[in-house]
Amino acid sequence: MVRDVQIEGGRVAVTIALTVPGCPLRASFEEQVEAALRPLDGIEEIELAFEREALTAKLRGGVAQRSPGVSVDASTRVIAVASGKGGVGKSSLTANLAAAFTQLGHRTGVLDADVYGYSIPTMLGIHQRPVAVDKMIVPPVRGDLKVMSIGFFLDENTPVMWRGPMLHRALEQFLSDVHWGELDTLVVDMPPGTGDVAISLGQLLPRAEAVVVTTPHRAAQQVAVRAAQMARKTNMRLLGVVENMSFRVGSGEELFGSGGGDALAEEVEVPVLARIPFDPKLAAYADEGEPIVFAEPQAEVSQAIVGLAEAIAATKREQGVGIVKPLPLVSV
Repeated sequence: MVRDVQIEGGRVAVTIALTVPGCPLRASFEEQVEAALRPLDGIEEIELAFEREALTAKLRGGVAQRSPGVSVDASTRVIAVASGKGGVGKSSLTANLAAAFTQLGHRTGVLDADVYGYSIPTMLGIHQRPVAVDKMIVPPVRGDLKVMSIGFFLDENTPVMWRGPMLHRALEQFLSDVHWGELDTLVVDMPPGTGDVAISLGQLLPRAEAVVVTTPHRAAQQVAVRAAQMARKTNMRLLGVVENMSFRVGSGEELFGSGGGDALAEEVEVPVLARIPFDPKLAAYADEGEPIVFAEPQAEVSQAIVGLAEAIAATKREQGVGIVKPLPLVSV
């Protein structure tokens, strides 16, 4: 969207292309240009101008028509955070994991694809809506983190009442029309379970690598097995298991049982990537729209989540991850 940069002595003039008069992200663009240029030596004055121009071809990298699936570069790692059921802390872990990747220097995006329980914008304190640029969707940003959620396109607390084919088409358009730009890592908050939404996302995220979240409780572990199996059947590479709320920080008390993460990892034959402690402050910060990884980077839970990001980054991508296999059909 940067169309021109002119430098005259200590004066820098930047032109940004928009297609919408009174663009809701105009103030955000001004802040980002200021943040990028002001620290540079010799800059005394910054001027920002806006012009209207068709940007669809540029945003799509010269491709005129969108193709099904998430629109990211082949070098971008897509990490799908899945769970067998709700209530295991998957979304709050996803928001903080994305924040942790930015702290590791990754150009990071987070995609809230939990259609029926979208919550990532609230947890990250994002209140502005995306802007449409010639039928492409430019995501809002939180610092260096790009954020997109299905909730941006719905009225607050409006239930999603879509079925089968309509749901798949909506997800397809939602994923393919978002302009992420250059990303190292895209973290996806998957819907819990193995229903229509999860299956559609498995097909539309062909290069995704899955991380399955469970609690130490054996009942949660048994349900999480199904999410792990579904990830593999939709051709995702299963990276490992995360045992969330393993113990209470400070006391080490096992509030939610023990052994669930190890049992799940053994059954699906992957490692336990991390054991994240239970810290009430994580939820309190999420309610305020602040990841605890940003707010208290030295906290035990923050260190554990950063360790999870490092463990994921340390895994090497397998060749052929992008091959999409058809889902098996059952004859009736």
